[in-house]
Amino acid sequence: MNILAFLIPVSLILGGLGLLAFVWSLRAAQYEDLEGARHRILSDDHDDAPMR
Repeated sequence: MNILAFLIPVSLILGGLGLLAFVWSLRAAQYEDLEGARHRILSDDHDDAPMR
């Protein structure tokens, strides 16, 4: 029973940190250009492609 007194606050703190990280990513515009990644992966004009 004593372990629950330790694990419950730890889990609440970790959940709160995860929520803060998610809110930060929303405010930092991390999810603004969802279409761009889809188009960039299909384009052939990569400069970092290995030469054959």
